[in-house]
Amino acid sequence: MTAMNVVHMRVKPGMEAEFVRLHKEITPGTMPGMRNFSLVKAGERTFIVVGEWDSMAAMAAARPAMISSLDKLRPILEDLGGGRGVTEPWSGEVALQLKP
Repeated sequence: MTAMNVVHMRVKPGMEAEFVRLHKEITPGTMPGMRNFSLVKAGERTFIVVGEWDSMAAMAAARPAMISSLDKLRPILEDLGGGRGVTEPWSGEVALQLKP
């Protein structure tokens, strides 16, 4: 069953272009099982990463590659506060997907 992950991040001032550049290095071939990847600008210095995966198992198998990618981002991310650290991740199986 299709799975999705959504991660909220905020970049340090002046680092938005670098943040986008680093995400351009992510291609479907670097993370097997990834169907789609989107980087959403949700506000000033605030982004949401959305990944669509073949399954929860495929997403779990890609976790080392996702952590490696995050390790490149950590120096340019701000702590989100409230004990959340630099990311606020959510994931799960798709319950409903509507397409035109």
